[in-house]
Amino acid sequence: MTHKVSGKASAKRRYLALFFPWLPAERWLRTAPQPPDAPLVFTEKQRGAMRLARVDARAQALGLSVGMPLADARARVPELAIVPHAPAADEHWLDRLAQGCARYTPLVALDAPDGLILDIAGAAHLFGGEAELVADLEMRLARLGMTLRHALGPTADAARALARYQALPAPDEAAAIRRLPVAALELEAEATTALLRAGLKTIGDLAARPMANIAARFGAGAATALRRILGDAPSPLDPRIAPPPVVTERRFAEPIASSTHASKILAELADEAIEDLAGHGKGGRHFRATFFRSDGLARSIEIETGHSTRDARLVMRLFAERMDSLRDPLDPGFGFDMIRLAVPRLERLAATQLQLEGGAVREAGTDELVDRLAIRLGRGRVRRLRPADTHIPEQAQLALPAIDAPLLLPWPTPEPGEPPTRPFYLFDPPQPIDVLAEVPDGPPHRFRWRRMLHAIRRYEGPERIAAEWWRRKDNAGLTRDYYRVEDDRGRRYWLFRHGLYEEKADPRWYIHGLFA
Repeated sequence: MTHKVSGKASAKRRYLALFFPWLPAERWLRTAPQPPDAPLVFTEKQRGAMRLARVDARAQALGLSVGMPLADARARVPELAIVPHAPAADEHWLDRLAQGCARYTPLVALDAPDGLILDIAGAAHLFGGEAELVADLEMRLARLGMTLRHALGPTADAARALARYQALPAPDEAAAIRRLPVAALELEAEATTALLRAGLKTIGDLAARPMANIAARFGAGAATALRRILGDAPSPLDPRIAPPPVVTERRFAEPIASSTHASKILAELADEAIEDLAGHGKGGRHFRATFFRSDGLARSIEIETGHSTRDARLVMRLFAERMDSLRDPLDPGFGFDMIRLAVPRLERLAATQLQLEGGAVREAGTDELVDRLAIRLGRGRVRRLRPADTHIPEQAQLALPAIDAPLLLPWPTPEPGEPPTRPFYLFDPPQPIDVLAEVPDGPPHRFRWRRMLHAIRRYEGPERIAAEWWRRKDNAGLTRDYYRVEDDRGRRYWLFRHGLYEEKADPRWYIHGLFA
């Protein structure tokens, strides 16, 4: 079954918050050789001492808590399995879980370090309703060995608070929110203590007070947090990936375990995406294929093109190039049960004028070669020189990634029939030379470079290039006099004197480039 995801969202928002209370421990156990017999704790150095950063369920049941010194924890529980805390690995695993949850909705936000929030408005009906969606999600996360607490709510803050702080069931969401402890507001410790001392133990107790009195007595933060949980203030979601304008996907009743079959389905989705792009009157610059495995994980593969395109065959060639260059090959596991193709970046197609000598064809072939090299080697490893708006020679071009470097300025070209004014090869930095001139501020007569003496037969110049006015106070702000010279062997060089005699008592000479 193929779905085309619309960007039009439902007016009534519904949020699903996921809380993984033992995420570090369960992430570590996935790769551990064997589970430890002792309670598991994760430690890191804090305030000059080793302290517990995270604990598992057994350690918490024995009274160990985050922030406790490791020495105190060992005194209380001598047998401990101690692992260095790896927040980067936890963050990566949470991101992988978020990627897998994108099968339910494109609006998935990270609630670091141990939670996710999904905006499921307009998506639950694809699974038969909210209950069926949650049941499917629980089943897939259980296969991954993840303990999950979840809750639905009318706002992101309300769903998050219910998932993390709800202790007793309630007849409806509104009643459940009002039964939450004031700790669900997650205020500063002093503010939470002040609320409890005032006899305000639940969100309902606090909501019964005038909002102005709450702000005056407990701070504006308390009033804002309360209004967000109750839905009286906006509670925006920041998804990890913005919803793309064009999405096509296909779900399978039975998972497919063949990568070849998956590539065939991807080609069909590419054809459908190209049709959607034609409807937008644009082409795609960025394509992302996501393969959702039946165990709940997902794998995304992305390609970029240097120019917008609606060529499905080109897109598939680039995807094949990308897959061939993966260090970690695409693994279907127990099979893919959904494949999605998204086009996050759209641009207008540039008009191409066919030329009799085939210039446009050659240019298109060059662009495709750049795309393939950038995908295989990395987008930052293939660069193209672009002109820059400066008259300083060594800064007049920028080496930018070829796949996304726009041509903002035209290259300077000499007059027809005139020789080039700039050398084909530029030294960076310029190399110092010894010059003999007939007069101090005159053209060079002879120069020595790399231990060889060159007699100048003819010259052209000077071409005076002044420094930027904001750099004239330092040595880099000296004026340059450039000369195009030819020695007695017919070789041509680009020389310059760095500084005028009124700027510097003894200006140096340099060779900056070689003409062909």
